[in-house]
Amino acid sequence: MDLEPLLLGGPPTLTRLEVAERAGVPIELAEELWRLLGFPRTGDEDVAFTDADVDALRQTRELMELGVLGPDSQAALVRTWGRSFARLAEWQAALLADIDPTDELAREALPRVESLQSYAWRRHLASASARVAALDAGSTTAPMAVGFVDIVGYTSRSKRLDERELVAWLEHFESEAAMLVVEHGGRIIKTIGDEVLFVADRARDAAEVALLMTEREEPFPDVRVGIAYGDVVSRLGDVFGPTVNIASRLTGVARPGTVLVDRGAHDELAADPAYTFRELRRTPVKGYAKLQPHVLRRGNPGA
Repeated sequence: MDLEPLLLGGPPTLTRLEVAERAGVPIELAEELWRLLGFPRTGDEDVAFTDADVDALRQTRELMELGVLGPDSQAALVRTWGRSFARLAEWQAALLADIDPTDELAREALPRVESLQSYAWRRHLASASARVAALDAGSTTAPMAVGFVDIVGYTSRSKRLDERELVAWLEHFESEAAMLVVEHGGRIIKTIGDEVLFVADRARDAAEVALLMTEREEPFPDVRVGIAYGDVVSRLGDVFGPTVNIASRLTGVARPGTVLVDRGAHDELAADPAYTFRELRRTPVKGYAKLQPHVLRRGNPGA
């Protein structure tokens, strides 16, 4: 089964040198862009490209001429595209694995997959643009809550499951976690095996997500959660800074089934009767000699 001609608009007929020449782009720039995108390296004589590659390279050149892809953003943005689409493609390849490329089904399915992909991107771009517009001009920093969710006993559990069971278990975890985060106005930043990183604009939203996750029963796994609140740097879909680091450290010291919050999150939530806190002893962790954790619990049920 070979979906390549259908996906690329035809069989390969061009070398990389021919693509760069037709697109009007120096071969050095073309090679750099392909490397950042994570494409396999080809030799000068390898016929591995189509007219679609020429169009893509030409459009990249035009974005650079418009100033959308500047010297300071080009490498990071293109690299992020490559990573994101490579992961998406791996999943979609499995989805399409049983489709015969000679079937009408393939020709019917692929445009719909592409259309839905474009729709999802546009909706997310609209939301992200609204968040960026709310920041001070030129700023990439904003106060928010950061949460790390870690599966308890992942290693031992994974050893008892076969491949299909493990995938199903992890997919259930990721699906349920994503649903809870989105329902409470948060955003999933990334999943890292047995861990989920999410953010929310309000500490209360992050607190609800965390407590609901620790309260869920099988087949949702036992988890521990760390939440920190403070200034966060957002860049290319990821988050950085001390607040992110503290949330990660809190997760590392949290006991199974508990939620630990830092001083920033505690101060945001302290006046809310829906929550109670138990202050723990200051805990030395990597990078933070005297981290002050608080155990977050439910307060007045009617609050």
